[in-house]
Amino acid sequence: MKATSASARRGLLAGGNWIIDQVKIIDVYPQPEQLANIRSQSQGTGGGPYNVLMDLARAGAPFPLLAAGMVGRDALGAQILADCKAHKINTRYLRTTPQAPTSYTDVMTEANGGRRTFFHARGANALWNGGDLDFPKIKARMFHLAYLLLLDALDQPDAKFGTKAARLLAAAQAAGLKTSVDVVSEDSDRFVRLVTPALKHVDYCILNEIEAGKTTGFQIRQANGQIDAVALRHAAGALLQRGVRDLVVVHYPEGAFARTRRGDDVWQPALKLPANYIAGTAGAGDAFCAGVLWGLHEGWEVQRFLLAGVCLAAASLSHETCTAGVKSLNHALGLAKRFGFRPPVDPNE
Repeated sequence: MKATSASARRGLLAGGNWIIDQVKIIDVYPQPEQLANIRSQSQGTGGGPYNVLMDLARAGAPFPLLAAGMVGRDALGAQILADCKAHKINTRYLRTTPQAPTSYTDVMTEANGGRRTFFHARGANALWNGGDLDFPKIKARMFHLAYLLLLDALDQPDAKFGTKAARLLAAAQAAGLKTSVDVVSEDSDRFVRLVTPALKHVDYCILNEIEAGKTTGFQIRQANGQIDAVALRHAAGALLQRGVRDLVVVHYPEGAFARTRRGDDVWQPALKLPANYIAGTAGAGDAFCAGVLWGLHEGWEVQRFLLAGVCLAAASLSHETCTAGVKSLNHALGLAKRFGFRPPVDPNE
């Protein structure tokens, strides 16, 4: 079947991890065999596609939103499907299975500062390989896959493409979709082996500074806690050299940096939020990603969608769950006027 041209396509198809987060606010993270008090508990969205699509829906994105992945045939899976329906997210490609439960994560969030620790059950996400996605028939303009390193079937090796995820992304590109990826932050040596093959079939690579550093080998966060702007630029360049076609975006708590295939560098500081504003940091990276993907879909200038990204991330930080803090995009942009920006990273240091 003939591929649909990019200009005729519209919408974002987001596939990968679908998770229910069980968020617990604790007074302190305990040492082994010690006790911590749970001050409150809430339930929310989790996983790259779930968070990104929900953020876009809540913020008012003016294009179709489509879900892809797998959930269990259980109460949590039914809850995810109902949530998508309520927010007008198309679930045609979000399958259910009796073979595994819906994935969930216990998110332990420290009350002071919002630092998180995750206890994750992979569940049905481990089975999803994207084999049901007939990209030439899908009318979406973009395919966002998240998270690499947390999708067991797609992280498997592939004789031709390196990984099954790389094969899936190549199929999307061949059909005329623009592709983007995000990666889970983990303390491992798997980044080079599992992320690098996918980069050859990615138009937009959106990572945080930890993931970008582990994939490329550059130490972006210095020992004193400061961002090394030179290492950051080198890491972005390395990601482009490894195959990313159009754009690399690296986000970090202090802001974001983008480098285009043409070699243009764009910096954007994060909002200067008071400590008592931050209820939890879970989901902030996906909210940032949602702003970037919105702008890429609509053809915005880089500076504009980086601004949208840091503002949606700031909105996300106002709630302990991943997406409940996001309202409209205009509300998020208004936070920049309300709080202003952090000092920018010096690109010469």
